[in-house]
Amino acid sequence: MAKENNKKSKPKNKKSKKSQPALTKSKNASKAKGKVDSKDKRKKEKLKKKLSEHTAFKNKDKPKKKGRHAVWVKKFTLEYEDELHKLQIELLKMQKHVQNEGLRIMALFEGRDAAGKGGTIKRITEHLNPRGSRVVALVAPSDKERTQWYFQRYIYHFPSAGEIVLFDRSWYNRAMVEPVMGFCTDEQNKRFLKDVPFLEEMIVKDGIILFKFFFSVSKDMQLARFDSRETDPLKHFKISPVDRMAQDLWDDYTVRKFQMLNETNRTLAPWTIIRSDNKKLARLNCIKTILSKIDYEDKISKKELRVDPNIVVSGIDEIRHLEKYLLKPTELPG
Repeated sequence: MAKENNKKSKPKNKKSKKSQPALTKSKNASKAKGKVDSKDKRKKEKLKKKLSEHTAFKNKDKPKKKGRHAVWVKKFTLEYEDELHKLQIELLKMQKHVQNEGLRIMALFEGRDAAGKGGTIKRITEHLNPRGSRVVALVAPSDKERTQWYFQRYIYHFPSAGEIVLFDRSWYNRAMVEPVMGFCTDEQNKRFLKDVPFLEEMIVKDGIILFKFFFSVSKDMQLARFDSRETDPLKHFKISPVDRMAQDLWDDYTVRKFQMLNETNRTLAPWTIIRSDNKKLARLNCIKTILSKIDYEDKISKKELRVDPNIVVSGIDEIRHLEKYLLKPTELPG
């Protein structure tokens, strides 16, 4: 009986021995699959990386050489970089004229969060002489500044002769952000809207060339840009607790925008609305708007500075549009 038991047990041992290689194979297969998956992830991560602006434009006609790698680029990207290069040369010509003539230029950049204000300012100032151009991006007022006249800290940064000053957000904080977020009283907001046209009238009559840009972004595009800021480590500095609240308070901002345009869109200091869902087109059209208003030597033709009416909208047309769709905020472009 014992012999018979031993005979029966042998096949069991054989089966267990045979099963071991199968297990190791499956483990190796899963490891190999894991390696392939990780490689795919790394490839996707690499593909997400973008070329630095102007790279495609500078290298499009370069010959094939050892150590160089060809990259596919959208035609629109090449066209955009080519157009931007041309306009940045015009900005340098304009700056030279501003310095020679002692002109004073001031531009205000307003709009919802993630509307593309900062990116446009960056492209405007990218090649300008920093001795004749400044960007003003003020932080929240200090305890001392809160006791001063509201406009006081902004007036300190006004341009001198030969200067171009760009405000990345301005005194118009009191028209939208502050009342929506509860940072000012209703009385302070109303007083601001009544006072600011008089201030801007004095600015223009004193000889300062004033531009007022409002960048208009749609709700869906704003959300997409917020999401990209969270995943891109180079954009983390742009995220603030107030940003996400902008989505929940979208309709409140729309009402405040309507009030602001109604009260402050004046003949001497009109608003220019820039539709900015396409950031690149918004940048080009904003620069064209500035260049078209200043006469300087060796300026390119009016045709080349013609703006896209689908991107650039006058303040009065935006007010009419808001009046039509104020009760249907989902149909508003921002």
